Amino acid sequence: MSADPLSSLDRSTLRERALGALRSAITSGRYRPGDHLGEVDLATHLGVSRGTVREALRHLQQEGLVTAGNRGMLRVNEISPTEVRELFRVRAALESLAVTEIIRSADRTRAVAALREALARLESTEGDFAANLEADLNFHLLLCRLSGNSMLVEAWRYLEGRVRVTIMNYESDEKPTMMSRDRHLPVVEAIESGNVDAAVGVLEQHMAFAAEQYAPADDAA
Repeated sequence: MSADPLSSLDRSTLRERALGALRSAITSGRYRPGDHLGEVDLATHLGVSRGTVREALRHLQQEGLVTAGNRGMLRVNEISPTEVRELFRVRAALESLAVTEIIRSADRTRAVAALREALARLESTEGDFAANLEADLNFHLLLCRLSGNSMLVEAWRYLEGRVRVTIMNYESDEKPTMMSRDRHLPVVEAIESGNVDAAVGVLEQHMAFAAEQYAPADDAA
């Protein structure tokens, strides 16, 4: 396994903490796509039982971060270019619903103010990849939360791990350009304008551009 040992856990809320530690190791790039996740090694690294690790891995399978390979061996999931494009199409659908509900709500002005604060955080983190990634994801999560639709937020959070893996494993000599303030500003301006069709169109273009950056069409199988 390519990763360094993870820190040992105390005995409280072991399953939740093991799950959080493993999820973080995957979404941060510490474990790379295709890495084998052995129960014995992980249990030793985390200082928990194999059963606790097994439960955590089962949960990560449900999230799409872990998959069973040959003879049932668990590995970090490899997200194909086709899956990346599908992922961003689903995000486009979810976040289009979010901007629609924000525009139609009585709190649109307050929502725009909150989103502009999120834009400022995006701008302040440019040049720091890890901080910029967090600011980017927080912007989109805020967008969903401001819709007031809890099921929408839950659906978005379900996809978050795979979004992180996609971005963390982006291989290029150039840094991703999707996480800049300027890329997100048109979304906020479209919401502020109150035009649902325009806002949805801007959001869909944003996601289509992201999909092309992380999974160029010439990489399609």
